[in-house]
Amino acid sequence: MKAAVVTEFGKALEIQDLPVPEPGPGQVLVRMEASGLCHTDIHAAHGDWPVKPHPPFIPGHEGVGPVQAVGAGVSEALLGKRVAVPWLGSSCGTCRYCVSGWETLCRSQVNSGYSVDGCYAEYTVANAGAVVRVPDGVSSLDAAPLTCAGVTTYKAVKVANVVPAERVAVFGVGGLGHLAVQYARLVGGLVTAVDLEPDKLGMAHRLGADELVNARTHDPVEEIRKSGGADVAIVLAAAPRAFEQAYRSLNPKGRLVMVALPADNASINVPIFETVIGGISVIGSIVGTRQDLTEVFALHAVGRTQVIAETRRLEEVNDSFDEVLGGRAEARLVFEF
Repeated sequence: MKAAVVTEFGKALEIQDLPVPEPGPGQVLVRMEASGLCHTDIHAAHGDWPVKPHPPFIPGHEGVGPVQAVGAGVSEALLGKRVAVPWLGSSCGTCRYCVSGWETLCRSQVNSGYSVDGCYAEYTVANAGAVVRVPDGVSSLDAAPLTCAGVTTYKAVKVANVVPAERVAVFGVGGLGHLAVQYARLVGGLVTAVDLEPDKLGMAHRLGADELVNARTHDPVEEIRKSGGADVAIVLAAAPRAFEQAYRSLNPKGRLVMVALPADNASINVPIFETVIGGISVIGSIVGTRQDLTEVFALHAVGRTQVIAETRRLEEVNDSFDEVLGGRAEARLVFEF
């Protein structure tokens, strides 16, 4: 099979011809139809984060395709069924997080395309208990970005407890942000989209954002405050400055939802006095559960959301990374097989 492989941090990925893997006990073999490019894949390939993957490895955690084979202990009823292979490759299933529906916080989790080989390949193996069925009404091209970008922003809106008519500022309108705008609107939020690129702000406008702020030409804190401040600020831009701006745009009782993960474990200054007096909450939100993804697919199947994506060939993986890093990708890039 053809696969894009990280052989060394910071080096171009290599397209290699590898044997098709065989599913072990409790696993399924999935033939990829589409695999989204998440910024996390770039961080993985560059070894940006404190906990690093171990080269050589195959990135990718937005994979969608039919089950081709099953390992021991897995029902053959899954054969031929289209499934999504998400970031959460597996969890222990018995800790207090797993049993309470928060398996994404399991301390023993395995992550697709990071701690195990992922979806930048024609075939991948995955834990049968971690994959999620894709409804017939959702194309593989749409399902791939929804598997991470969708479920991550859906969860961020969920944990923010957005209520109708609250002002929601979305910092970073790209692969994740264009979906965050839609989920915030679905629950009744009044959405301000913040980005550096006019094209991405135009996309946010088409998707229903109520206000737009170009952070390259205007101070987003000043602009958001002029419009009544933010009750919720969801940060999807991997720049510490965006987190600081989001915090300073909040109203009393505001919620800062941290989603993006900048390189080098960057930090921001959270003033204690203002946080306490203003009743500000700082919330970390990491992807979503299998149930969250099921809900994301259900909403998309009935036409409540729109995925903006462009297709690429796997051989274009390195150029595609450059597109994302240079801000030239309008929203999500998806490798189509």
